[in-house]
Amino acid sequence: MKQHRYKIVNRWTGNTGKGTANYRAYSRDHEYSAVHKLMTIPGSSDPSFRGDPQRYNPEELFVASLSSCHMLWFLHLCATNEITVVDYVDEPEGIMQEEKDGSGFFSKVTLYPKAKIKEADKIELAKDLHAQAHQMCFIAKSCNFPVLHEVQIDVVS
Repeated sequence: MKQHRYKIVNRWTGNTGKGTANYRAYSRDHEYSAVHKLMTIPGSSDPSFRGDPQRYNPEELFVASLSSCHMLWFLHLCATNEITVVDYVDEPEGIMQEEKDGSGFFSKVTLYPKAKIKEADKIELAKDLHAQAHQMCFIAKSCNFPVLHEVQIDVVS
């Protein structure tokens, strides 16, 4: 079996001078970076947990990774099935349940992919390829909760 490794640097940048002296003494700000990447991604915690709403939080990035993985598989499958996708957008939503102790878990993520294709006679096949993309997505296959998708396929002339 082939193995792939993914490395990233997650650097906390939220020391406001007192470190973690108490729960309110520090910022949740951090930055994601990786070797050979063009930029860093500013991160924080969800605003519900004292995070900066202008920065990405881990939960948003997790939902984004599910959406990206699904999209990339769908585009691949369309290319190999001679379907020309000219536009694709997804506005996924993840639902996380918070426990009384502050821990939590995702209970569901729903993808809402909207694709525009050139071939009117392949709309049903394109819809079916979303199900196949879901089966192929490494990240969705790693989840212990439902990852759903509500698909819209339109034809452009």
